Amino acid sequence: MNPSSRTPRRLWLLAAPALALGLTLAGCSAVATTSSPPSTTSSSTTSSSTTETTSAATGTTDATQTAADVLAADQETHDKSDDAEWDAGDATTVALSGTSATVTGDGAAVDGATVVISQPGTYVLSGSYSGQVIVDSDADGQVRLVLDGVDIDTKAGAAIDVRAADEAVVILADGSANSLSDASSYADDADANAALYSSADLTLTGTGSLEVTGNGNDGIASSDGLVIQSGTLSVTAADDGIRGKDYLVIRGGDLTIEAGGDGLKSDNDEDAARGYVLVAGGTVDVVSGDDGIDAATDVVTTGGTLSIVSGGGAGTGDPDGGAKGISAGVIAVFEGGTIDIDAADDAVNVNAYVHAAGATLTLTSGDDGVHADLQLVVSAGELTVAQSVEGLEGGQITVSGGAISVTSSDDGLNVSEPDEGSAELTMVISGGTLLVDAEGDGLDVNQGTLTQTGGTVVVSGPTRNDNGALDVDGGATISGGVLLAAGSSGMALAPSADSDQASVQFTLQSAVSAGTVLTIVDSSGDEVATFTTSKQTQSVVYSGPSLVNGDTYTLTSGGSAGTTVLGGLAEAGSAGSSSVATAVAGEQTSSERGGPGGGGGPGGGGDQRP
Repeated sequence: MNPSSRTPRRLWLLAAPALALGLTLAGCSAVATTSSPPSTTSSSTTSSSTTETTSAATGTTDATQTAADVLAADQETHDKSDDAEWDAGDATTVALSGTSATVTGDGAAVDGATVVISQPGTYVLSGSYSGQVIVDSDADGQVRLVLDGVDIDTKAGAAIDVRAADEAVVILADGSANSLSDASSYADDADANAALYSSADLTLTGTGSLEVTGNGNDGIASSDGLVIQSGTLSVTAADDGIRGKDYLVIRGGDLTIEAGGDGLKSDNDEDAARGYVLVAGGTVDVVSGDDGIDAATDVVTTGGTLSIVSGGGAGTGDPDGGAKGISAGVIAVFEGGTIDIDAADDAVNVNAYVHAAGATLTLTSGDDGVHADLQLVVSAGELTVAQSVEGLEGGQITVSGGAISVTSSDDGLNVSEPDEGSAELTMVISGGTLLVDAEGDGLDVNQGTLTQTGGTVVVSGPTRNDNGALDVDGGATISGGVLLAAGSSGMALAPSADSDQASVQFTLQSAVSAGTVLTIVDSSGDEVATFTTSKQTQSVVYSGPSLVNGDTYTLTSGGSAGTTVLGGLAEAGSAGSSSVATAVAGEQTSSERGGPGGGGGPGGGGDQRP
């Protein structure tokens, strides 16, 4: 694992240094504002065997939280369902032309090449302008800026600078095309440092389009909360694309972001209820030099379509550069939406908890597919790691549902001790499907245990003898579900013979090639299951409800497979005539590495990589 995949964020350093997962930390819950945003979130609950732990930063207890759970502890958003409504009869018009402007109505005035809006109300802007629009209102009430064919290109600073307002709303008028471009640089201590900047809560809405060019720093930024309800937005920025300090919420719209820094960002790391990013709808396409989404606390998705290419992607980017697809300080919950990520570093990296709870994720990574320092839970949805060094990594990994497919150049799933504190290192599989194609260990639990009570697991593991399809230091047990683990024989392990469900381990005299059909046949000549190898294979471990400890089973090659179950595993078809191995269920290599009867299997050299 690349050490850069675990770079701690400042907020996470607030957590207690010892995180023993068997205990709940005392006195570490935080009071947070109840959040009830007008977006679609799921209130479904999930169950898991994950041991409870608590983050001192937020009061977060574990990775089984739903999107509603997380949002309830986050700051409530400011936007309203009627933000896009406005009355032309009550509006002040601002006609822009070159360096001049004409104001018709109250609340705005022209000062040289600057339009200053000083009162709440509705202001309809149109025309081309090389000056600035500044909002400086101390009164209560919304300032609504209706952009109706606006082109502002200024060198004075932000194109639109909301210096003071109770709340600011930018409405993209129906059918309008608008653009904003700012100065090429800002002073280090400048408050306004984006083409569209607001010191107040900011909402973007309407059905028109807006092209934003952040030449000097960010594209769109608010030092409070920022909500995008609708519209077509195209943002190009020297640094961050769209940033809401307290929160960034995307409810809809069609967004395209090209950013030299982070694509979407919320960076309040001083308040546990703030610093979060929510994607609830819309279509978002991000190309970023650094992280695609960077949240100081939480990332939540409940809908929408999200595409991220960060740091040049896994094919051409540098993983040591640290550009991640999605990065969060506390928890990421993927409960809805379709998410595609191509990241130079980790596709998803969170300093505590990750919950894949219903979204469809397709991840291509230069390092980890998903990394959670403490807990990684998959309860629903589809999670595909198409390319990675290590597919899924965490202090605890729990699979209770969903469909997972992992391809890795090293370990497929890796449980390892987190950087901060200690953990009860576990991998628990109770449901769903898990398909792993690993060049390193398939399922690797360092100094911990593997427990399977349900689900279907198929592992095509390594071809090298210094790794195994299963590598579990503390022992593996199985009481339900189906497990097939195939790979090299040097470190081959199987679930414990003391498990409630029987297992059988076949060690072939010589490896068979990819595409070989292998069938497990019982002593009565009945076919139990068929597996078609995807790579060179010399060891096959199988556990299913029909096996009986003490019975002898034969592994044959040739023949044909029945209906596909998962990956190369299929229902019994017709067995081949060539016997390549026999084994007795319950007589397998299954103890801890180095324990009695163990040692990692015949010829095992021991995997020294966590």
